[in-house]
Amino acid sequence: MTREVLLQAPALRAVGAYCTGTNNIDLAAASELGIAVFNGPFSNTRSVAELVIGHAIHLLRRVPERHAAARRGVWLKDAQGANEVRGKTLGIVGYGKIGTQTGLLAEAIGMRVVYFDIEARLPLGNATPVATLEDLLSEADVVTLHVPQAERSRNLIDAQRLTQMKDGAALINLARGHAVDIDALMQALAGTRLRGAALDVFPREPASRADPFESPLRDSDKVILTPHVGGSTMEAQRNLGVEVSEKLRDYLASGAIRGSVNLPELSVGPLRSPARLVHIHHDRPGVIAQVNATLSAAGLNVSHLHLETQGGMGVAAIDVSAALDAATLASLQAIDGTVRVVALTQSGAMPLTAQASAA
Repeated sequence: MTREVLLQAPALRAVGAYCTGTNNIDLAAASELGIAVFNGPFSNTRSVAELVIGHAIHLLRRVPERHAAARRGVWLKDAQGANEVRGKTLGIVGYGKIGTQTGLLAEAIGMRVVYFDIEARLPLGNATPVATLEDLLSEADVVTLHVPQAERSRNLIDAQRLTQMKDGAALINLARGHAVDIDALMQALAGTRLRGAALDVFPREPASRADPFESPLRDSDKVILTPHVGGSTMEAQRNLGVEVSEKLRDYLASGAIRGSVNLPELSVGPLRSPARLVHIHHDRPGVIAQVNATLSAAGLNVSHLHLETQGGMGVAAIDVSAALDAATLASLQAIDGTVRVVALTQSGAMPLTAQASAA
């Protein structure tokens, strides 16, 4: 959803992304237009974490090579290079929602867990933080990436970092396609230092199931390749549908904002007064004072006001004593710094809404 698309929908109040990432939505434009964007960051956490553990087991047992050989009619029955995960070290790069869940599952099957994050994060279970990424790479038998879509994550695992990994270690990437230098990984897999890799995301992915998947990794017997299905389970899809839909319902009905990726959190209860004004604005001095003055001039009494600000944006939910008419809405929209004005009543949003235009 580009800026151009959003500009064609002046009545649009919210967007629900039924996934974790919001890369395909212009968040800056959505904020400028007062459109709340919601996603489902918690719904697929367990699904991704389980797949990581499954990949770790397969890689430490050298299943990819044995699977490839068996399909060619070669019977590689031996214990050479195959290990249990018990007692091995899992290194988690990015200790957020998925990273922490992965760590707990890994401990449950006997793995030691270390993690690295650029932000200070409290460990869960017996996980141990390390000071640098290099420290993690040198310790871990399996390295799993759980980093965000950010420029600092691009080629995070490159040729140099691959040489810093422990001899016989394995790499798992279910996070972002750009986080691993694929050419460097292919070179590392061609040698004996790296045990194997499992990738679910890639720098270039097919736009649809009808398009071919192209990657040099297809030629390696030491790799598990999956088509971006880390969070694709029936359970995750159901949870995702519920999570995002509930956020949309609460925002559209009451103005409550839970887990928006571009607007501040706003915890308000159900609408019990005759009307509620939702005022989205740039966070600058005097805006709320002018809003109150406008409501007072219209003869409206304010029974409750809840204001939150974040990242230069402010959202106020203001309960008033009567419905707001078109003239009052227009006056509120005219206040310098106003982005969007919405009036809610017991029966839903009033048809009279106002929205700023993005240049």
